[in-house]
Amino acid sequence: MGWIRNLRSGAVVMAVVLLAACQATGKGSLPGVAGQERIVKVDRLSLEVPDAWGGEVRCAAAMGCRLVVVEHETSMLVLIQLGPGRSARVLDKQKLAYHPDGAAWLSDDLVVAAVEASQSLDVYRVEEGHLRRVEQIVVGIPPRDVMVASAGQGRYRLLATPYSGKTVVWVDYVPGEPTATRINRREWCEGPWHPERLPRAPGAPAGGVAVACLDDQKVVFVDDDDLLGEPRTLMRVPGQYRIVSRQAKVSPSGRWLYVALETGERNIRVDMDSGELQWLNLPRIGAVSVVALKDDLVVWGDDLDLYFQRFGPQGEVLETRWLPVGGFATELQLQDVDGDGQEDLVVLHSGSLPEKKTGVEVIYGPLWERAEVR
Repeated sequence: MGWIRNLRSGAVVMAVVLLAACQATGKGSLPGVAGQERIVKVDRLSLEVPDAWGGEVRCAAAMGCRLVVVEHETSMLVLIQLGPGRSARVLDKQKLAYHPDGAAWLSDDLVVAAVEASQSLDVYRVEEGHLRRVEQIVVGIPPRDVMVASAGQGRYRLLATPYSGKTVVWVDYVPGEPTATRINRREWCEGPWHPERLPRAPGAPAGGVAVACLDDQKVVFVDDDDLLGEPRTLMRVPGQYRIVSRQAKVSPSGRWLYVALETGERNIRVDMDSGELQWLNLPRIGAVSVVALKDDLVVWGDDLDLYFQRFGPQGEVLETRWLPVGGFATELQLQDVDGDGQEDLVVLHSGSLPEKKTGVEVIYGPLWERAEVR
């Protein structure tokens, strides 16, 4: 499994890639220094955020669109304003303990980072564009991901999943009331990375939370009605295949759960009504990330490439298109960050070519039309 661990970290990238051409003056590049900004009209924005293992974009009327992201090796939490005119500006950076792996928004002014060395979830308040740490929640595992499972009336239920091992941690958190924090540990599966909220699942019409298990070759699920209960298996890769289930993401309607398999030359989708599993043929050895544009139109992330696939009703590949990227595309998020009515794609790279220094890319829509046939 050592070579797979190297793939996960994106430490070595063994190719050269040319990024997409820009509409006018060329591709924008954002130096990793607070307060610097370059405004250009581009098809793609590349941000110098080295080893961007995890993060999230959030858009709201009062603040526009902001990205919170971690720099894994430099141990930084970074707040970036994605502004008008397809521009970007670093608002703040704060030092974390060694090896932060993920970050998420709790609200418009609260963010949380998952940090391995401190085995904690570090909560920061955003005040006038600056990050101020308000709490550190020790969870007792080295968290790879943090997910906001529910929020309401100033209370948050968070899920921290580990870099390795089986133990996940549920955290009931009330900002400003540390004595009200409640922690529950549960055993799920080996390497449960990138939890995903599902609006429904077979036998669970109200939905719940699913996660792909890297080292157990399956996807497990817990029902919203019993989040602390035993997880059940939604999908298991047949035993004769040695395949790493890297990430699972649901389609826009909730009909399909798409599963990126890091090896094996095929991916999988699971019907969330019937439970049927369909194998999906790939042009590559595997994929490490996924996001669905439509129920039958999916983007897969790989090393230095994204590939778009349109599927038929039985999972047959109808068309494949490509977009090059500047690193190991470990996380994909759809969001209209420039307000033009088209979904844009935010790509986080856990590793990139040294000369590119591209940890984050924002690829502006229309995405399918921009992708190329090879």
